[in-house]
Order: sequence, then C-alpha cells, then structure tokens
Amino acid sequence: MKKRFITDIKAGDRVDDIFVLSEKILSQKRDGNNFLNVTLSDKTGTIKGVVWDNVDQIAAGITSGDFAHVNGSVSEYKGTLQVVIKKMEPFSPDRIDPSDFLPQTSRDIEGLFDRLMKIAETITTDYLKALIDAFFKDKEFVNKFKTAPAAKKMHHAYIGGLLEHTLSMASLADKIAGHYSGIDRDLLLSGAILHDIGKIDEFEYQFKIDYSDKGRLLNHIVIGIKMVDDKLSGIEHFPEDQMLLLKHMIVSHHGTREFGSPEPPKTIEAVLLNYIDEIDSKVNAIRDFIASEDPDETWTSYHRLLERHFYKGKSG
Repeated sequence: MKKRFITDIKAGDRVDDIFVLSEKILSQKRDGNNFLNVTLSDKTGTIKGVVWDNVDQIAAGITSGDFAHVNGSVSEYKGTLQVVIKKMEPFSPDRIDPSDFLPQTSRDIEGLFDRLMKIAETITTDYLKALIDAFFKDKEFVNKFKTAPAAKKMHHAYIGGLLEHTLSMASLADKIAGHYSGIDRDLLLSGAILHDIGKIDEFEYQFKIDYSDKGRLLNHIVIGIKMVDDKLSGIEHFPEDQMLLLKHMIVSHHGTREFGSPEPPKTIEAVLLNYIDEIDSKVNAIRDFIASEDPDETWTSYHRLLERHFYKGKSG
C-alpha cells in the first residue's frame, strides 16, 4: 500500500514507496557512464528522479508505465524536488489501489451528468435528439463517458474529466448560441456534447492515464466519427447535409491541422465550437497549474507549454 503522496514529499525526506514510472530516459555523463532520468507519478502529481548507480540493471528491469517500488532520498535541484534513487523495482498491479494513482474530479459525477442531460433535453431537432439519445441510453457508453479523462496531461486530465469538460462546453455553447443571431443552437449543442466522445477509447485509465493502442493509432477524432456513424445507422431519415455539418464540427474542433484537426472549421457553428473548446481547456489547465504552485508567491513558475508566467495576485 502507498504510504505518502508526492504533494507531501519535501527536500531531505527518505522515500520508500510506490509510484507509477511515467517516463524513463537513459543518458550518458561526460565520462561515458550511463545515468537514468525518470518521472514518477501518483494521483497528486509528478516528481523527477535520477539514478546514478546500478543504472543498466535498474533500467533493464522496469518499463515506462510500470508501477515502481522506489527507495531513495529527496533533494532540490535547480529549484525543483528530485528523488535520488538507490533502488527501483517493478511492483505488481494486483497489490495496487487504483485510487492512489488516478486523479479524480473533485465534483460530484452524478450531479455533473444530470446537469448535462438537462441541457441535452433542450435539443428539439428530432434527428439530433435521436442521436444524442442513442448515445446516452447506451449503458456501456455512459459508464465510460462518466469516468474517462479528457486528456493525459494538459487539461481535465483526471477521472471524470471528459464529463466535466463536456458539461462546461455545453453550458458555454448554450449561452453563446443566444448571443449571436442565426446560430443553429441545436447543432452547436450537439457538437459540444459529442465532440470528444472518442476519448472514452483514446485513453486507458484503469491504473494510470495513458493513451491506449487504439488512441495512439487512430486518435479520438477518428474514433468519435466511427462512433457517430455506428449510432446513425440506427436512425432513419437523418438529413445528409446535417450529418456532414455535425461530423465537420467533430473533425475541426481542434482548429487547425497543426493541432490535430484534419480540416479547419468552415461553418460558424464549427468556429464557435473550436473557440469554446479552446476557452474551456485553457482555463482548466491554467487553474490546475496555479493550484499546483507555491501559494505564497505572486507569480507562478514558467509554464513551458503556454510559454508564460501567470499572475496569481498578492497574498494577504
């Protein structure tokens, strides 16, 4: 059983505990000898580690993604905590409590789901309502949808994250559809609800959040389109042009080919969906980043992906 979590670890501590080995990189010192850089994780975050001794033996005995029993000491290196690892061995998943390693939304999952269903019930276009119903009357889909993360790292990267992200986007879509004239509200809402459904199979999240083989080979957009096609096969008289517009929203919701969309948004609803997705994912990622930082500091450390520091305000 796990004894202590990463957020409780301080410089000077001894470590004798279980982590997920999220990453391992074998490198060479200037003298030609190997050393190992690793990233360890649990439900509270990650911590870097380094192996100087018995490097080849330790590296050969454990694979990225394994649970690892780690012995070592904690020091500070360039302002960041680091575990100097003396011993690291695989640990059986059979002896693991998954809740120690899987971060989870702090919000009530059933409450989130009920709120999403209330928004979905406001869709009045019969064929779109039939499609949404086909998904949410599917118990296997619903179970996965309630628990899936929305990402591995960047945003909503926790159990229940996909549901939380989808509800937030549907709420935003509902508000924005009323602000601009000429918006097909039902189409925009349907796109918001269905845009990320492929993530239920893009990730594996039994013991840790990582990409599944299916996710790495296809990605959630391709998976999601296939899921929509499967449900559409059971719905009669779904208009061909509306089917294309809905699929286009799923295909284009990342905005550009550079960010993973096969096509950029080419309808007003698709443009809105892309920006709603951008708003919700960025706000969640920034809030999580700020929450992980020193509460006594006015500014965060540098966020490498977003390429900036964030102002937190002055304490007191």
